[in-house]
Amino acid sequence: MRLMIVIVVMSWLSQSLNAEPPTAAKPEITATFSIIAVDPENHVCGAAVASKYPAVGKVVPYVRADVGAFCTQHHHVPKWGEPALDLLQQGKRPEAVLFELLKEDKDSELRQLAIIDMQGRAAVHNPTDAPAGSRYWGAMTGRFYCCQGNTLTGREVVVAMSRAYEETSGSLADRLLAALIAADCAGGDHRGRLAAGMRVAKKGVEGDWLSLHVDKSDDAVVDLARKYAELKHDAKGSWSGGKLPFQHPCPDRPKLVVPPKN
Repeated sequence: MRLMIVIVVMSWLSQSLNAEPPTAAKPEITATFSIIAVDPENHVCGAAVASKYPAVGKVVPYVRADVGAFCTQHHHVPKWGEPALDLLQQGKRPEAVLFELLKEDKDSELRQLAIIDMQGRAAVHNPTDAPAGSRYWGAMTGRFYCCQGNTLTGREVVVAMSRAYEETSGSLADRLLAALIAADCAGGDHRGRLAAGMRVAKKGVEGDWLSLHVDKSDDAVVDLARKYAELKHDAKGSWSGGKLPFQHPCPDRPKLVVPPKN
């Protein structure tokens, strides 16, 4: 009997010593596509995002009135959100903020970060060491905006997002959502369409001026667009896509396809 007890205790000790500590959990990967933008004339800034990652709108985009917007994705670090905006508010240029965040980060080449200030100066860092499953990744910047993504069906996702933002008439919120829809219609995240969100801040308004999320869905961007169309809010502008009656923006979009490895 004593021998059996000793054997059981030794077995339990062996399993406990060999087990991984609770802090050894793998980092979460927010593979996604997003856009950040500012409207200096109206003192408005915002960000929009979509992903297969649940509740992505609550962990990737960060905005602050009269300061700018920031997104952290792929191997995301949500705790960087507010400090990044703090540095921006202190007067650091966007590229200097990214340098501060990444200079001692051993996983820096697995991060995709984008930041923009109220002057429209933007900086982006792509995940150059992203594994094959996270490709295609890329980014584009333009006047007062920056769009970026990883784990995409292909380059057209980023191109369509950029084009839609530039060509849509309406408010900043209108244009952010139009860009997100265009990226989704072009293929989006090749793994699926689980969640989407948008945050907009305005000078004189504490916190988010507009915050809209779809945390779990079979078609998150379309559901976000539907909620936006039904919403009555001063952040909305003249864009017809944000008005009722709601119509699916791309009912004939192709099925999701994993891009070939490169």
